[in-house]
Amino acid sequence: MQENLNAKHTLSIEQRKFLNVSAVESVISFSEVKIVLSLVGGERLNIIGSGLKITGFSKSSGTFAAEGMLTGVQYGGKNFAARIFK
Repeated sequence: MQENLNAKHTLSIEQRKFLNVSAVESVISFSEVKIVLSLVGGERLNIIGSGLKITGFSKSSGTFAAEGMLTGVQYGGKNFAARIFK
């Protein structure tokens, strides 16, 4: 995905089972209980639940999809490199 700090991201959750996110730069970590994404602009998104699995990710378009029982979504701070190189 082309670096654009003004790119807006979207987040949609359907019936607490399906999640779609746009403007995703990378998947930082994932397990059955937590997925951590890096969004355009350096912000992080934590997805918490059970039985989580990634069903799609395209680095070129920045789209991400996952499914499982979602129990929480939390925006984290900017990653370490983004804080240093403002």
